[in-house]
Amino acid sequence: MRRRTFIQGAAFAAAVAAASALTGCGSKSNAPVANENGVVESTEQTQFTIIGGQSALSPGYADNQVLNAMQENAGISIEWNTMSDSLAEQVNIRIAGGDLPDAFMGVGFSNYDLTNYGADGTFINLDPYITPDIMPNLSAILEQNPNIRSAITMSDGCIYGLPAAEQMGTAGIGKEEDYSIYTIPQFSMINKAWLDDLGLAVPTTLEELHTALKAFKDNDMSHKFYGNDAGTTIPMSTGFDQWCWGQNIFYAGFGFTNWPNDVCNDLVLQGDGTIQFMCVNDKYREAVTYFHDWYAEGLMDVEMFSQSDTQLMSKCQQGWVGVSTWWYIDELMGDYAKDYVFLPVLAGPDGTKNVTVRTGGGTNSGQLSITSVCQSPINLLKFFDQWYTGENVMQLQYGPIGVYFTQQDENGVWNSITDAEAQAQFGKSAGELKGEYEVAGPKLILSQYYEENFHMEDRAVERLTDLYDYWLPQVTDTSVYPVDCVFTIDELDTIDRYKSDFESMVSEQEGLWIRDGGPTDEEWEAYKQMLSDTCGMDKLLEVYKNAYARYTEA
Repeated sequence: MRRRTFIQGAAFAAAVAAASALTGCGSKSNAPVANENGVVESTEQTQFTIIGGQSALSPGYADNQVLNAMQENAGISIEWNTMSDSLAEQVNIRIAGGDLPDAFMGVGFSNYDLTNYGADGTFINLDPYITPDIMPNLSAILEQNPNIRSAITMSDGCIYGLPAAEQMGTAGIGKEEDYSIYTIPQFSMINKAWLDDLGLAVPTTLEELHTALKAFKDNDMSHKFYGNDAGTTIPMSTGFDQWCWGQNIFYAGFGFTNWPNDVCNDLVLQGDGTIQFMCVNDKYREAVTYFHDWYAEGLMDVEMFSQSDTQLMSKCQQGWVGVSTWWYIDELMGDYAKDYVFLPVLAGPDGTKNVTVRTGGGTNSGQLSITSVCQSPINLLKFFDQWYTGENVMQLQYGPIGVYFTQQDENGVWNSITDAEAQAQFGKSAGELKGEYEVAGPKLILSQYYEENFHMEDRAVERLTDLYDYWLPQVTDTSVYPVDCVFTIDELDTIDRYKSDFESMVSEQEGLWIRDGGPTDEEWEAYKQMLSDTCGMDKLLEVYKNAYARYTEA
């Protein structure tokens, strides 16, 4: 997802004015005094207030048995002020007005936010507190995983947020090499029953897929094969630049896949160590021009630019769609799933096929920050140190033992509740149950936890198995830009200034060219010039190159 940037500039000034009538519960001028090591030694405060996020299904954290047990163990109590809507707005107003809680949790501050709020004294430096005496669990993890410490350490050498990450990879299901579950975000699939009926093989090239899609349309296969209303056939339906349900996997036939939700959407690390933006590459131009022809022929869903994932799923589960993208065939296609198979990575017009792999979300440090008004950070951090054990974090992520986890195998590893069991006991699916109990915050799920503490969800095992056994053998180059690169404050300023406009321009033009055609030579040159002159492309590229150089040196 896009990086959330909290209010700045004129918007920040407006928020300050709006918050001026509020009576602050604390301010930086009231901050407790730290010793020479940067530690506030007082442990008198035992009652804390925390503002943060929660899932839409969560009833809040006041009665969460896992959190309450941890509070009791730490000898503290917490007043939770959590919400699923309007979180960013409320956080902005509280910070702008100096009306600070003791901590923010599950907000998702960017490194830019953390650095700036650390520099102005809103957030305290947590590094001096991450010691074997105060936070033994996290200290041990950072000792064993220096890359995690590096990822949460800002350019000024301070840590303003505790680490959060989910290291769900193929090693967790016993594979020899470890690849993140996010390595290939989109799995493409096709209705093989329709192909068989038409006497067509599963496509291996874009040209063969074009032939199949045209046959689906010309023969109205949804009507012919399933008896749906005439004209309901949608040869191919996806979202536009969506994470697991976009069209991007088909760009592999032009030598790349510009996955969304990445650094500026399409920053690519080449096998030779060079870095480029694919959105100004001639192959990108060829791709959008090529797929406009498909769109113009009615082979791609006219609603691809506006539909939600729920709308896509509804179409697929009514038997209307011949080709789509998703992680799981069963989940997307419902009762029709038996008729579908995965497509291979399709070769393009010149025989090219190359998937640009990704690393997923990396390590995030914006999920727990302690503010300057907290009088006893030690007590609060001892509470959060309990989050950094395998058995505790599994319950914070999914639900408590006795509810979501009810049985252990012969090795003492917990099994999660099944959908059937959840429906029988609670009248809801396992996913809905997870949504009620899941806690937003600094959850660090290490890959070894899946072997030592709890089994991975069946769906995740299925997806990783498909990734490793079916998709990765088709990948020729696993070079990837590291998402845990650390940027200087000046570089963060550059990213914050240009990134949003850059991404918006690329996305807007890509959509227009697929829908309306183009780009002409003049449009292509004007587009590249606009990205460079107005959207800071050259400056952004320089930032990412420099950060990568420091990363490789380290």
